[in-house]
Amino acid sequence: MPIRPFAFIIAAALAGTACAEAGRAVPAPVADEAPAAGAGTETAVLAGGCFWGVQGVFQHVQGVSRAVSGYAGGEASTAHYERVGTGRTGHAESVQVTFDPRQISYGRLLQIYFSVAHDPTEFDRQGPDSGPQYRSTIFPATPEQARVAKAYIAQLDSARTFGKPLATTVEPLKAFYPAEGYHQDYLTLNPNAPYIRFYDLPKLGELKRLYPERWRETPVLVGGPH
Repeated sequence: MPIRPFAFIIAAALAGTACAEAGRAVPAPVADEAPAAGAGTETAVLAGGCFWGVQGVFQHVQGVSRAVSGYAGGEASTAHYERVGTGRTGHAESVQVTFDPRQISYGRLLQIYFSVAHDPTEFDRQGPDSGPQYRSTIFPATPEQARVAKAYIAQLDSARTFGKPLATTVEPLKAFYPAEGYHQDYLTLNPNAPYIRFYDLPKLGELKRLYPERWRETPVLVGGPH
């Protein structure tokens, strides 16, 4: 089973402080992707630290039909949890989000990604997890997605929305490799795990608070209903 460092969790709990930062409402993207006529579903691949929480957030977003934890940025031969954990594979823990662009646009998904799913100002880390495998990266599936992502990062930086430059990079999507089965639906299946309680469940509360119109009460799970 996966192991996450709990020293930070314990220290914060003893100090009586919140471990997860509050979400931040960010402006919608000025440049967005328009759905093509007769468009079906699209996919977006997003990396923002531990994939458990990122997957959990997007599983609760209206218009998303599937969110899969996995790896992007490296080769197929190293797309394994233990190898990725060394930080030397080029992979980032990522989530592949399948969505209906008629219900939610790519830009609006990025709005949730920047405001709720992770802290885009942290370089090669999120919370207690550090290393390039936890970097903030968008892997566009199309040139249009790349255009929207780059324009949105520039927009947020120009407005100094976070008070400092974003660490988020935009990298070519070579391929996406689903993670091992025990990582899928991890937040839903393990709500009482210390890491989930302190770092990831608050993200769901922020999603519901900041974007109530986007909130889906029942998550879409990789393994189906539980």
